[in-house]
Amino acid sequence: MGDLELLLPGEADVLVRGLRSFQLREMGSGGWNQQHENLEKLNMQAILDATASQGEPIQELLVTHGKIPTLVVELIAVEMWKQKVFPVLCRLEDFKPQNTFPIYMVLHHEASIINLLETVFFHKEVCESAEDTILDLVDYCHRKLTLLVAQSGHGGPPEEEESQYGTPMQELQKQAELMEFEITLKALSVLRYITDCVDSLSLSTLSRMLSTHNLPCLLVELLEHSPWSRQEGGKLQQFESGRWQTVPPSEQQKLSKLDGQVWIALYNLLLSPEARARYCLTSFAKGQLLKLRAFLTDTLLDQLPNLADLRGFLAHLALTEAQPPKKDLVLEQIPEIWERLEQENRGKWQAIAKHQLRHVFSPSEQELRLQARRWAETYRLDVLEAVAPEQPRCAYCNAEASKRCSRCQNEWYCCRECQVKHWEKHGKACVPAAQVDRAK
Repeated sequence: MGDLELLLPGEADVLVRGLRSFQLREMGSGGWNQQHENLEKLNMQAILDATASQGEPIQELLVTHGKIPTLVVELIAVEMWKQKVFPVLCRLEDFKPQNTFPIYMVLHHEASIINLLETVFFHKEVCESAEDTILDLVDYCHRKLTLLVAQSGHGGPPEEEESQYGTPMQELQKQAELMEFEITLKALSVLRYITDCVDSLSLSTLSRMLSTHNLPCLLVELLEHSPWSRQEGGKLQQFESGRWQTVPPSEQQKLSKLDGQVWIALYNLLLSPEARARYCLTSFAKGQLLKLRAFLTDTLLDQLPNLADLRGFLAHLALTEAQPPKKDLVLEQIPEIWERLEQENRGKWQAIAKHQLRHVFSPSEQELRLQARRWAETYRLDVLEAVAPEQPRCAYCNAEASKRCSRCQNEWYCCRECQVKHWEKHGKACVPAAQVDRAK
């Protein structure tokens, strides 16, 4: 492992071996919280290892112990909890928690898992070790990206400053919306890594990606909308490293990381022999794919030279006749995790919410203090700074920052003046972290 170690090799092995799936009603419980903390430690250690380029033992342990399927099950379970149970909690009139951080940790669990998967899926053996759950993971990524495209057509992702925070639960709902955007961008990266393995994927997975979901056309829509880019005050901004950042004019022709992920995924899905043999280029698909020609500029090809092959493919596609939809009878596997969880819990959403209200999300003051101490031990500042992708930037002016918000320890500033100017916006988002401080 790297120079800064959060976990010793023996500790990491024990934590990976202990990973298991939980029922929806158990989310937020003591055992679930312990696993969430363990996942966060594994997540941070995996990032440290990848950054240090000294081998990646977390990825190796997850493959050796066959835990990638467990992570996929947990990912989809918490996704279902957010869709089915969390809205019920928000509607319960008799639920007015003094501290919403325990619920926030369940919401954050999805982000923790997808972040860990993004880190380890860079390696092809991880994709192979997912076994049949790769189908469920493809469906998960498709759900996220479809929602992102739909939101892009209606004004883009939610804005923190647009919200007028009301009750703690309303505030939590807004935070969940903001978190969902980051989770979706992580899902895009995971999907791209899956397409890197297109030559070794099962026929069912290929059929799911190309026929059922028509991922190439969905990726074209993502490039068209580019939801991770926006114009703000006449300046181009891109979403990177968890925040919107202004792009200097000298770098506006530079390919963003997320655009790069989409182009590589398209390259893999359209030019690999296995995918080309199975993708039906209907008139609709042909029309969508030919839109890519407008984006394939010389400047882009200078940054991703392999896309010259894609340009040639599109030139040939423009001259060929569209194919009729295939009507072959194909026996294939289907994803089963979402359907199984829904069958197990159908009609029980309100009962699960009320159970968690009484037994999980209404902790005593002493329980909150103990949990806050555990969170503080897990989220060590030295480790958080080490896994940060770059030098912190001022939340107000985007200059390099060296001072934290003393209240939440999350936001960075270059000077006191910027912190004062930014407080009207940040003061509302600062509340949840302050609740943790009070719980200590």
